[in-house]
Amino acid sequence: MSDRLENLLGALVLAMSDSLTSAVETQAGHPGALAAALAVLAQEPGLGIEQLRRSLARTQSATVRVVDQLVAEGQAERRAGADRRAISVVLTDQGTAAAARVLDARAAVLREALAVLDAGEAELLSAVLEKILAAVTAGRAQAEQICRLCDVAACPLRACPVELAARDAELASDAEPRPATGPQPIPRRYRSRERKPVAACR
Repeated sequence: MSDRLENLLGALVLAMSDSLTSAVETQAGHPGALAAALAVLAQEPGLGIEQLRRSLARTQSATVRVVDQLVAEGQAERRAGADRRAISVVLTDQGTAAAARVLDARAAVLREALAVLDAGEAELLSAVLEKILAAVTAGRAQAEQICRLCDVAACPLRACPVELAARDAELASDAEPRPATGPQPIPRRYRSRERKPVAACR
């Protein structure tokens, strides 16, 4: 592997990260994890704090502060969870509109970057990215973080290299002897109903 290739990849990752961060934070109106929280909650409404925390890669207290901010600005509501002992977070109409702007901004940045490729180059890049993403996904928690800004309608679970790698990691882990801990919760991405796309604001 050449040092130049590593440099090129590193430069691209930083350039895209900077552009995406600037675009989504501008639309969200705040720096930090708020934009990602909007995107996740719009496509997966009713998450609890712990589930949202995993996607945002934040501590529980930091995630609570993000939710507090969304609620204070009228973009989300806390509702009773399924077991009545926990809360679920649901976006309001205002929050859904903000999330659509965030996802639109993300798409615009990526679409502009890919516009220089012809059809053959785009297909080749897609295959390369799938291979790299599968290789860097170490497990379920990381998968949730990697895909926190994804448009899940464009990449359903059955074709997502991150999801497939996470499942492989779980299968490998399940094959190892471990103490019995009781029934395990079904991972969010295993649910039969995939997340629904958010209607873009026009």
